[in-house]
Order: sequence, then structure tokens, then C-alpha cells
Amino acid sequence: LPLLSLIFAEEGSDEAERLGQTQFTQPALFAVEVALARLWLSWGVRPSLLMGHSIGELVAAHIAGALSLEDAARLVCARGRLMQGCEASGAMMSIGATEEEVREALAGRETQVQIAGLNAPMQTVISGDADAVMSVGEHFEAMGRRVTRLKVSHAFHSHHMDSMLDAFREVAESCLFEMPTIPVIGNVTGKRLSNQEIMSPEYWSNHVRGA
Repeated sequence: LPLLSLIFAEEGSDEAERLGQTQFTQPALFAVEVALARLWLSWGVRPSLLMGHSIGELVAAHIAGALSLEDAARLVCARGRLMQGCEASGAMMSIGATEEEVREALAGRETQVQIAGLNAPMQTVISGDADAVMSVGEHFEAMGRRVTRLKVSHAFHSHHMDSMLDAFREVAESCLFEMPTIPVIGNVTGKRLSNQEIMSPEYWSNHVRGA
């Protein structure tokens, strides 16, 4: 499908509905983010560090020179397609709570729901089985905390992604990674990635699964 017509689809159209499916969402986000980065570069902006959220870290890896546009796009499309094929019965939720508070609430349910992201000191995202996610959300709502269920097709960064990891790693192994010319801050650790990490298919597999 033409990417431009998906990105600029009218609300309520079939194409706009498709954009909500992760196999289309991820290539669309990648295209927009790469375009913005190239625009800033054309204006003379030269970053000393790069960082991107989830799919955006693959954008950062490309802009850093670790992946060609072709390989990065191929990896992004494989990521979206394989994730789309995963179990679609899960949920994700943003909770106005610290990581420690959320971990305490998840005690005993670690196989059902996991922390998917730490977006801010008081904003933690959880992901996993829908019933367990909703139960944890209700716990924090009762405490007066802000709770928002995310509009996503799948429970990303949780055990719901396990079935696609081997196939995704195979695609990553077929990519030609190069030494980056700009440092990248990694989502998995929150620290600067080593050259070995950013060029490792294993890192990108962990990036799909981990918080």
C-alpha cells in the first residue's frame, strides 16, 4: 500500500483504520521520523547524541550510520509485520505511578503483565494479558492515580511478543550493520550504546521484548 496515502488518510476511511494496525503504524512512524531528522540535518542541525522511542530507536540507528536506509526500513517492516501476527488479546496502560509502586502491584502477576516502559518518574506503562492489565489499572484508579489505556493493537514489550523474536532476529542478522558516527542512547538501558550493542541483532531482539 502507498505509504503517503496511509499517513494522510481522512479520519474514518479504510486507510485510516489500517494505520492503527502496527504493521502499517511502524513503517509510517519510521518514514515521518526519518524525514524530520533529514530536514533538521538539511538546516545544519548536527546532533551530538541521538535517541528514539521504541521504533524511533531504529530511526536513531539509521541516522547514526549504523544501518542503511534500506536495511533499517526492511527491519522496521519485518518488525511491524511479525508483531501484527502475534496474539492480539493483550492491552497496554499508562499509569501515574513510579516504577517501584507498579512493581509492587505486579507482584505475583509477573507472567501475566510486565512493565513496558518508564516514560517519566511518575509515568509507567504496563503491558500483557488484558484482564491483568485492567486489574492493575483499577488498583491505581482506586488510589486516585491517572490511568489511561493505550490505543494499540497488541501488548508490545511483553510476553505477547515472544512468538516473533526468533524470526525478527533472523531478519536483523541479515542486515549489514556499520560503526555509528553519532552516539545513540539505548531504550533498554537508558545509557549510551556501545558499538557492539548497536550492531548486535540480539540487542534489537531484546529491544522488542524488554521494557
